[in-house]
Amino acid sequence: MLPDSEPRPTIEQPVEPEIEPIRPEEAEKLMAAALEPYLAEGWIVVDRTSYSARLTRGARNLDLRLDLLGQVETQETRLTPTQDSGRLVAWALLLAALLVALALSSALGIL
Repeated sequence: MLPDSEPRPTIEQPVEPEIEPIRPEEAEKLMAAALEPYLAEGWIVVDRTSYSARLTRGARNLDLRLDLLGQVETQETRLTPTQDSGRLVAWALLLAALLVALALSSALGIL
């Protein structure tokens, strides 16, 4: 240990310039511009914030993320298991509703 009377050595570290992140208003404009071509191709927006968006079309997901410098990153993936099971449940409910409607109309003598 150094005695208290000795000056402590200092290590000078280079000062890095601070990164100025983009504001949410600017991010919203950049995200809207990045989404335009995908919406024209028929992608459907599932979730959207100022800095990210998830689109889906068929059996594919497209994630767009905006970093703090304003650069858009895209990543295309398959549907998640939750989305697959949700679609299956939706089809099952639709078929069940159709069968109930047919049974009621038959019982009431409409058909």
